[in-house]
Formats: sequence, structure tokens, C-alpha cells
Amino acid sequence: MPFFNETVPAEFTGTERLDKYLSSLPNAMNRSKLKSGIIELLVNEKKAKLNSKIKAGDKIYFQWEDSIPDDIEPQNIPLDIIYEDENVTVVNKAQGIVTHPAAGNWDGTLVNALLYHWGREAVPQQKNQNSAIFEGRRPGIVHRLDKDTSGIIITAKNRDTEEFLGNQFKNHKSLSKIYICICQGHPPVKEGLIRTKLTRDPHDRKRFKACDLEGNGKIAVTKFKCIACYGPYSLMKVKIYTGRTHQIRVHLKFIGCPILGDRIYSKTKSTVFENATLMLHAYKLKIMLPGKNEKSVFTAKVPVRFKKVLKKLHESFKKSMPPEQINARLKTETTVKNQKLLVFEAKKGYGQWQK
Repeated sequence: MPFFNETVPAEFTGTERLDKYLSSLPNAMNRSKLKSGIIELLVNEKKAKLNSKIKAGDKIYFQWEDSIPDDIEPQNIPLDIIYEDENVTVVNKAQGIVTHPAAGNWDGTLVNALLYHWGREAVPQQKNQNSAIFEGRRPGIVHRLDKDTSGIIITAKNRDTEEFLGNQFKNHKSLSKIYICICQGHPPVKEGLIRTKLTRDPHDRKRFKACDLEGNGKIAVTKFKCIACYGPYSLMKVKIYTGRTHQIRVHLKFIGCPILGDRIYSKTKSTVFENATLMLHAYKLKIMLPGKNEKSVFTAKVPVRFKKVLKKLHESFKKSMPPEQINARLKTETTVKNQKLLVFEAKKGYGQWQK
């Protein structure tokens, strides 16, 4: 997916429409293609329109998509189905599979596999739609997992079910999502709550970062529990109360425990597990299904990659645990279901939680 960062030169005089300026750059697209292919456009880290005026010193970030397929085709891709009825299909998504077609991954996705499994026809794509509109066409998808995250996804077979499930995912209060992960480093306490806002990293548009609750971004809340520590590694259980992009990955990095195998958020390479892929797995989902009188609980078996790493951890290191409590100047306390937890919040000026 093409993108570039551009700073308007200091010698630039006056003001000019953004689309006109972009089309004047070397090897640029014409203004018509700019309009049809644009995905994200920022000026000085704020959303902008093509008719916005720019001036000297403005920082422009532009991302676009050239080629958009005509439709979403059914594809015969194997699925690990946990549960299925007339309304839903619950899948244990394999690592490496993208949830739905989007820029850079127009086929080979979970949606392509579901269309084939359900015996559906291709979903037509209207001409002259840009990729942002196309990404909104996600048959049956009410939530998602990152490409390299494995585990439970529940999908809807009809519009009524899609709306029924979607309403639960909007507030996360009526459902429960539990993840397991293997991290580098130890958490500051055995159990805690992380509460920050998340926003895109202005220095790398593929990344997100934690910021203080008064800043820009979307609120994100994550509960963590350390199951065990093995040398410099930790086995963690995580529950999310919001569903933000990269939420768990950013929050665990925020408390000093980046997920093993995370190529985006972990700068430290593991000498023991050099070839490890992202050790994050959506393990359990508790949710109300249409027509049911009580919530259904689904679990996705622990993947082989986890078992291999855990086996080596047990063989190489002695099991230990982090402290129950700490003295830290940035901690507060909260109660979640009658359980007191330490809360870690981003503060202005801090890149991550400080001891």
C-alpha cells in the first residue's frame, strides 16, 4: 500500500490546494486518481481534505491504493470451526490469515473462506468506489483479529445476527474476551489494569502508542494477569474491555512487557526464540447468541507455536512470579468485580509507565 511523508519546503510561498500541490510532485498521480484512491490524508498529524490549503513547513502524510478488485470471491480455504448454527460460525483463526479484504490483502482472507463455506456467491464491488468504502464491505464480520494473532472469531450468517452481535462488541460490557500471550520481560505486578488512550504514532503510521487520558485518541482498557515467569519471559492472560487496533500489543509494551515475536512493538530480539512469530492468541469468548437464554462460552485450543515455546521455557528456566504489590508514584487503585487492582495510566510526557 503506497504512502509517503512530505514536508512543504521552507521556500514555498503563499498557499495552495493540497491536491494541486500533491499532483505537482515528481511521479505524482493526477488529481482524479488522488480522489479515487486515497485512504488516509493528514496535514500536521490531523485529518485533511484534498481541498485543504497548505503552506511552507506543513507536514503531509498521504496513503493510497491503486488497484481495487471488482468483487470478493469465495475461496476454498480450510477453516477450523469451533461451533456453527443457523446464525453464526465461530472460527479458530489461524495465524497469518487476514480477517477481511483490505488494502494489501484483497483475497485469501477469512471472509473469502467463509463465503465458500456458506455456499455464497461473490460479493460484487461497485465501480468507482475507493478502498475505504470497499473495506466497509465485510460480510459476517463483527470484530477482527490482527493478521498474526490467532484464535476465536465469531461471524454472522445474516444481517439480524450481525446487528445483534455488533451491538455487544460496541460496548464490550455484555461480552468477555480473554487472550493468552507470551511476553518478553516481567510485569510490574501480578495483576493490574491498564487505562490509556491510543493514537497513531506520528513517526510510524503502522504503529499506535499509549497517551494520557486527556490527549487525543480513543480510550483503551486492558486487564492483565501474569500466570508465570520463566527467566526473562512471562506467560500472561489478558482481558480487554475495549476493542482498539493493536490494543493488547501497545498496552503490554507500555508496562514493559512487549509480546514475544512482535515485529512492530518489540525492539529487543529474543536470543532464545529468534524465529518466534507473534505469541498472542484469542483464547476464550463469552457472548450471547440469538435465541439463547444464557451466554455461550467458546475456547480455541492453544496453538502448536505456543506449546513449543512453553516447552522450551519449562526446560530452560525456573518458574517464578512477579510481586503482588509495588510502590510506584504513578499507580492508583480500582475495583473490578470486587477485586482490587493497580491501575497503570499514561501521563503527559511519559512514553511508557514509569517505576
